[in-house]
Formats: sequence, structure tokens, C-alpha cells
Amino acid sequence: MTRPIAPPKRKNPLARTQRPLLPPSARSRTAHGLTLAAAEGRFALQRCEDCQAFLYPPRDTCPHCLSHALPFIDAPVGGTLVSSTTIRVTSDSYFRERMPWRQGIVAADCGPRIIASLHGECVEGVRVTLSLRLDKAGQAVAFATPVEETPNMHDDPQWRELTADPKYRRVLITDGRNPVVPALARALLQAGAAHVFVGVAEGWKPFAGEAALRAVEGAQIVPLDLTDEQSVADLAADIGAKVDILVNTADHTRPVHVFDKGAARRLTETLDATLAGTMRLAHAFGPVMLARGADGTNAAVAWVNLLSIYALAAQPAFGALSVSHAACLSLSHWLRAELRAGGVRLMNVFSGPLDTEWYQTAPPPKVAPGQLAEAVVDGLRRGLEEIYVGDVAKDVRERLAANPKALEREGSL
Repeated sequence: MTRPIAPPKRKNPLARTQRPLLPPSARSRTAHGLTLAAAEGRFALQRCEDCQAFLYPPRDTCPHCLSHALPFIDAPVGGTLVSSTTIRVTSDSYFRERMPWRQGIVAADCGPRIIASLHGECVEGVRVTLSLRLDKAGQAVAFATPVEETPNMHDDPQWRELTADPKYRRVLITDGRNPVVPALARALLQAGAAHVFVGVAEGWKPFAGEAALRAVEGAQIVPLDLTDEQSVADLAADIGAKVDILVNTADHTRPVHVFDKGAARRLTETLDATLAGTMRLAHAFGPVMLARGADGTNAAVAWVNLLSIYALAAQPAFGALSVSHAACLSLSHWLRAELRAGGVRLMNVFSGPLDTEWYQTAPPPKVAPGQLAEAVVDGLRRGLEEIYVGDVAKDVRERLAANPKALEREGSL
């Protein structure tokens, strides 16, 4: 049985902060097909189009028929653990601090034998479930878990190393005026978060979800105005060293068409609240999180951006939102590359239109705040980089992959 992790002790402020180390990250360009699948929470392997054989590790040529047609497709996740070993000594700096480490050979149901890291409760000769996980370096690794859920399963140290589980971690939600925040704060606390800070600008000014937010036990409202660089810097100086997960809920949804009077002003306001606000957060909180990637249970582990699916496919009625969130998506790629040096993962959450007043004119289906909150927690627990919430977001993702020009020409979503 997995031993439950204990709540982290208070950190000694005089102790040296351990520098974060990364696992080996060399991969072939072909192997990044596994990275894409791991980032989205899928188990995908190459399958030869000619002989239909699944392959692992990734190759440029099929070893059975020498075909070059080897696309990555979703594969069966079942398998049997053939053999296992516990590594106790290594020359690699990253793994040396995490010994012992279990690995084994899994005979996958789809054919190949896969060397995978093992959950502590995997037993030789017993069925396991295979998955692809992103390690601290952002590369895909195979991981095997028991088929059935077990007590304290998510407390396994190797599982926790490959995810950003909120349990016992402290979270900052940046914009408490966003209508999804009360549900998000509750979901994070129910997932075991030790504390949730919620930033609110102009605390004297009431807002629609204020009563619901204040009713969330364990959530602490703190002053944070993302349009004010000094406000962001002050909060970072106060709680920056305590934030393990940052959830950026910056939003400024205002319906506007490109030819509307004042559209340029609306766009500037939206960019200041979202794009520039994210940049201020990155400048103030990023360096501290980067330095705290090896603090054990207290480690900084994840940065989460809540984005609209309109960042990927413009919606004319919400043009300013589309532009600003598309720019935030580009900034997230930059930020992800910077945070990776500290082992901090960045997760983008693309949502369809929310079931809130600003999306009143958008047709259903819409995303309920609770649905979005559950998706964020699930993504953290699985260590994902990209998730799509709601039928509209998933539909756009599929249509964009199939024919981006068709999606563009179809206009409204």
C-alpha cells in the first residue's frame, strides 16, 4: 500500500534552497510525437500503415516491413508487467536525488515491450495501465500504474514527480472577479490544496461572485490588480515564496466588432488586463517559482492559464478577446520555455463559451464554472500541458487539426 505523504513542514528560511535539476532531455524529432500525446493526456504510439504493427520506441522505419508511413495513433493502454527492478545507484544528478526509482518491462496489449517507470504498487505478472507522462524537462516518458484504484494512489513519489497534484500545495488564483473562481477555489481545496490565495483588485468595489467566494473556507482574498505593476510586485514580495501553483484567471470579456466605434480602445483595455497582466505576473512570480522547483513537497510545480478557445479560432463578436488570448497563448510558449529550467510545467486550459453573463448571446453548449474547475484539477493531477473543456473547444480542436481554413471560413463558432 502506498504510504500517504505527510503535510510539509515549515521551511527553514536559513537553509539553502536546492537548485532544480532536470532529467535527461535528449530526444529525436520523431520521438516528439510521444510528447504531443503526453501533453494532451493520450497514450499514442506509432503504427505502421502497411503491416499495422505498433512500434516502440519511435522509429523512422518499420522494423517489420521497412515502411516509412508510421503515424502516431491512440493505442490500447493495457499491458502486463513482465519484469521490474529498483534502481538505487545512478550517475545522473537528477535521479540521484530521487533514488530508489522503479522501472520495468511491460508487454503492451498492442504488441511492443515498453520500458516504463512504475507506480509503487505494480506487481510482476499482473495487469497494469500504461500512460505517457511529461517529466520535469517536458519530455514524454512511459509510466505504468495498477489497473484498479488503490488507497493513497496519487501519493506515490514517482507519480507525484510526473504531475502537479494540488495536494498540500499552495495556490494563487489571480483574478477573483472572474465568475469561475469560487468553483475553482472549492475544487482545489477539495483536491487537498493547503491554501488558496485569491487576488481581487479594488476590494472595496463589490462584484457578483463575492459572497460565494468569501464563503469558501480556506480561500484568502489578497489585493492584486493585474493592470498595476506595483500591486503585482507587492503581492509577490508578500507571498511569492509560498505559491506552488499559479492559476492565471485574468479576463476582460467585452463583445466588440472590429468596425465598432471605440474598438481600438476596447482592444487596448483587454490587452492591458490579459496580455500585459500576464507579463507582470511572469516578471514578479516567475523567478521565485523558477528557483523553487526542487523544494520537495513545497516545490513550485505549475503555472495555469485559463484561455478561451477563441484564441485558436477568432469569433467576430468577441474579436478583442480572440486577439488578446491568442497573444497570451504566444506568451505562454515563451513563459513555458523559461519555467522549464526550474521543472515548473505550464498548462493552458482552452474553454468554450462560459455559462456567464458576458456570453449571453453565444449559443449553447456552454461550459459551467464547476466543469471548468474540475478540468483544471484533473489536468494538474495528470500533469498535462493542453486541455480542452466543453464541446465547443473540443470541436474546434478537431476541426483546426483537420482543416484550419475551413474553420476560418465558417466564421462564427
